[in-house]
Amino acid sequence: MEQEQIYRIALSLLPNVGPVISRALYQYCGSAEAVFREKKQLLAKIPGVGAKRIRKAFASPVLDQAEAELKFMQRHKVMGLFYTDEAYPKRLNQCPDAPVLLYYKGTSSLNDQRFVGVVGTRSATPYGEEMTQQLVEGLKGFDVTIVSGLAYGIDISAHEAALRNQMPTIGVVAHGMDRIYPQVHRTTAGKMIRQGGLLTEYPSGTNPDRENFPTRNRIVAGMCDAIVVVEASGKGGALITADLAIGYNRDVFAVPGRAMDTYSKGCNDYIRENKAGLITSANDLVWMMGWTDDKNAPLPAVQTQLFVDLTPEEEQLVQFLREKGECGIDAISSATALSFSKLAATLLQLELKGVLRLRPGKRYSL
Repeated sequence: MEQEQIYRIALSLLPNVGPVISRALYQYCGSAEAVFREKKQLLAKIPGVGAKRIRKAFASPVLDQAEAELKFMQRHKVMGLFYTDEAYPKRLNQCPDAPVLLYYKGTSSLNDQRFVGVVGTRSATPYGEEMTQQLVEGLKGFDVTIVSGLAYGIDISAHEAALRNQMPTIGVVAHGMDRIYPQVHRTTAGKMIRQGGLLTEYPSGTNPDRENFPTRNRIVAGMCDAIVVVEASGKGGALITADLAIGYNRDVFAVPGRAMDTYSKGCNDYIRENKAGLITSANDLVWMMGWTDDKNAPLPAVQTQLFVDLTPEEEQLVQFLREKGECGIDAISSATALSFSKLAATLLQLELKGVLRLRPGKRYSL
């Protein structure tokens, strides 16, 4: 089986051969190994393939690359999911351009009951972050896995909200498993591997190049039951994902915003053009997806921690923010006389406990 795995990886690495042709080659030959052992003139006769494509594809040393990749996967506990495997995302497999091979590191099944993609601008506003957190929290209790792209803004807000609510969350990345982009999300990515996972079609050594992101978005769109756009300008990756989802016959929803807000324009446009359903809460999404018969039925209660154990330093910061309201980290540092490293660590612990929230500009509030 290990030998076949090498050939499967190699098949996915063939240059000038996309997912559609890769599947055609595999289906014609019966196995990945057979593709590489078959006579090239016979492969060229497969409809849509051609001799020129075959010559270019098999001139590359992909078997050596595949062997090295398998060693990397074994060292770092990365799974290779071929499109015929039981663990391959079944929803994604319905899409004609789905990758033949995915690299996955995580603990959650990619075929659980319900998958919701939450996407939006990298320049999220406080409104967008708040709506994302409320949406994700409201979906707790419906066996929902949250999917996004681990990017700045709405993406990371969705992942972190899922982690706080003990919900599985999958990050679909546009690079190899030997790196995390952006680097500042490495800690969150580590938590996601234990409570969800990271997924990519790119082998190790692949940089997060610009052209990889729109390609990555088709995986987000294809593996979900529904896509929710929380905030988006008139163009960008979130709307690309929404358009792909529409093409895959997935349900698409958008959160409305004020008419003059830059990062609500895309959402408002899609709602006006009937490309996306309007939602303002998790209740709307659950009802429109048919996960409950009663639109006004209360969502399952989210268990909150009534009494949070705080250290003396944490109590000092909470009392300060209760009195002063939203403050920047410099003002907090001056008022509390804590060292910067101690202050940063204490603020992080309070954020993880759900006591305070980090606002844009490194400002904090209860």
